[in-house]
Order: sequence, then structure tokens, then C-alpha cells
Amino acid sequence: MSTPATGVNAVGVVGCGLMGSGIAELCAREGLDTLVYEVDAKALEAGGSRIENSLARAVERGKLTADDRDAALRRLSFTTGCADFAERDLAIEAVPEDEALKVHVFAELDKAMVRPEALIASNTSSIPVMRPAAATNRPGQVAGLHFFSPGPVLDLVELVPSLVISDSAWERLRAFVTDTLNRHVIVSQDRAGFVVKPLLIPYIVSAIRMFESGFATAQDIDEGMVRDCAIPWARYAWLTTSVWTPLSPWRSRCTPSFVSLTWLRRHCCRARCRHATSDVRPASASTRTRDDTSALHSRRPRPTTQAGSGIETAVRLPEAP
Repeated sequence: MSTPATGVNAVGVVGCGLMGSGIAELCAREGLDTLVYEVDAKALEAGGSRIENSLARAVERGKLTADDRDAALRRLSFTTGCADFAERDLAIEAVPEDEALKVHVFAELDKAMVRPEALIASNTSSIPVMRPAAATNRPGQVAGLHFFSPGPVLDLVELVPSLVISDSAWERLRAFVTDTLNRHVIVSQDRAGFVVKPLLIPYIVSAIRMFESGFATAQDIDEGMVRDCAIPWARYAWLTTSVWTPLSPWRSRCTPSFVSLTWLRRHCCRARCRHATSDVRPASASTRTRDDTSALHSRRPRPTTQAGSGIETAVRLPEAP
């Protein structure tokens, strides 16, 4: 439930994809009146089903009672009209990582939300918060609230102030995350990527480079990070289907830690094609290429890549000291 320090009783979530649905579910589970916006009825139906399925899994695993699930569902409502956000105390934007789209959403929210003290937050992880904030008439009441997936499970939130945020808005948002949502806050300056992504992405790229050069197999790299560093996931199956989109905002960084990889592009394109085509059949042994997923988990390290092998990088790696 809301606390006197936050004044947040009614929350609006823009977008009901993977992140938006998780944020909406979390808010509803914590006792908040939660309104979810999507562009059309089909998207709303998909998002609503995603939330219902997530709540059902929580009940099956003993993380939530059936009564609490039903109460959370009653607190959820859905709309395809931004004007319905008029009486919201807080709006959380969770649309795709497209700066122009986020700027447009913030401008529309600013027009729709009539309460002068209402807050607007972005779940972005790669765009400085000040950019969409500048599209509003209330930049002092805008901040970044970067949740991590899955939102109802992971308890970390990056709290990112805009350059001109007011002290009262900052304290209200921090109290909202810690007291109302019962999440742990880390604070970042308003810079693309914030705290976690600049630490995570170089690790991912380094793992890919190690595999690509033939230094170690994917399975051994995974086991090294899981068993020694206690990372609960390090799987290349996850990398090849999920990482290229988060990496996209970093492709312009001309430093070795953020160099984009041809290998990663090829595998992500392959994964997207397989998801989009329902009748794709597995390649036979005679047609399977070295890029197939089966090769990723071979126990035999591949030979070190030689110059002219076709593996491309945007920037040459520095010489070892």
C-alpha cells in the first residue's frame, strides 16, 4: 500500500510487454490501483494473459496465495486510451527502447495527467532520462525507475534522477520503491546504461570473444561463471536469443568492451527467424553449419581464429601490455 511519504495510490503503466507486465503485476500485488495502457486490444489481451499466467505460476510455487492472486487481479485494469491516466499519481513508461517513442509517450502523459504533483518515470536502461523529461512541462517530477526482469521476482531497482528533479519528487519516488514496492534501490547518475549495464555488457562481450577465439567452450565458460562467481545464469542459449537488442544502444561505443560481434548478430538473426517461422525444421547433420547452436556446447575448443577468417570486429583490440 502507499505510504504518506509517497502519496502514490494509483499507478499507470504504459506498455504491457515483458517488462511492463512485470511492473504492473508487482504494483498490483503490493496493493496499488494499477492501470495498464497498450496500443490496441490485441496487445492488451496478450499482456493481461502474461500477468495472469505469472500470478498462476506464483501460486503453484507457493510464493503467493490464491486469495492474494485474486486481490491483485481485482486491482488491475486495462485501457487503450492515454486520457484514462488523468487521475494517476504515478505513470511508469515501459515501451521499447526507442528514444523518439519514449519522448512521444512522455509528452502524451504530461498532457493527460491533470494532477500537478503527479510523477512520471521511465523504465529505460539505455536512454538518458533527461531526454524524455524535456518533452514535458514537469521535468522536475521525472526520474528513471529501471526494474530488472522478471519484475515481480528481482528486488533491485535503479533510481535515476533527471538533472532538474525536485527534492520532494526524489524523496517520494525513493519511498515508493523502498516502502511501497519493498525493493532495494541503487542510485545512478543520468547516463545511458546507468550502473548495471556498463558492468554486465562487457562481461557478456568478453565471454563471446573467449568462445569465438576458441579459447574455451561455451559450456566451460558458463560453468566457470556459475560455479565461481555464483551467477545464476550464464547460458549461451540465452545470449543468442536475448542479448542483441539490449546490446544495440552500445554499438556506437568505439571501445573494445562494447564492440559488436558478427557472430552475435548472426545467431540473433537466426533465433528471430526461427521464432517467426513455425515450420522451420532442424538442419540435418550434413547441412548444419559451425554457427548452429549445437556447436556452442561442444566440449572441444575450436582452433584460435586466424586473420582473414571472416570474423569481423568494429574495432581492433589493443595489444596486451
